[in-house]
Amino acid sequence: MSTQRAQDLIDSYEIRPDPIALTQNSDPSKNASSGVDYEPHPEDSIPLDPSRERIIQAICNLYSGSASETDMQVYAEEAIYDDPLSFCDTRYKIAGQWYGASHASPKIMSKSQTIKTQVVSSGENEIIFKLQQEYTPKPMPVGNKVNSLVTLTLDAQGKVKYHKDMWNEKDYSHQGLGKMIKTLNGDHLTKITQPPESLGPKE
Repeated sequence: MSTQRAQDLIDSYEIRPDPIALTQNSDPSKNASSGVDYEPHPEDSIPLDPSRERIIQAICNLYSGSASETDMQVYAEEAIYDDPLSFCDTRYKIAGQWYGASHASPKIMSKSQTIKTQVVSSGENEIIFKLQQEYTPKPMPVGNKVNSLVTLTLDAQGKVKYHKDMWNEKDYSHQGLGKMIKTLNGDHLTKITQPPESLGPKE
């Protein structure tokens, strides 16, 4: 990983949303103990123009196992994916995560599907939405619904430069052992999943 490149991307494109301000439900019983409500309420979603709708659709397709080169094109060639388990700093490495999920899912999951979304913010260079994804592991007949808050930072061409996936109200550190493990996951998974080289440079 190019440490300087990653830091430049973080400095230029990382958005750290306020989960409580964006998601807290007026009904306290709907909030988690931390005061956030990550369950999407589609009826309250902010409307988007078609180009932004396509971005969210492509991202949801990837969460659902598409591993499609077409869907991957929503990312800029130099982009960051950041969640509690992985940190990737190129589109190629991000593809390694999605291709890994796509290849592993048939062995572990019978299905992964997006149930619903809710856009909670749409600014000049950002889209923030709540996502509910259902994962159905084999051989269980019932899926497990997982809610998260997804922040996409866009460049001037409308490409995703920073994709942050928050599973709770806490943001993630870019330092220490946790960051090291996340980066190792991002840097080395492509050696196993081998996404198409057309998606960009490996480093």
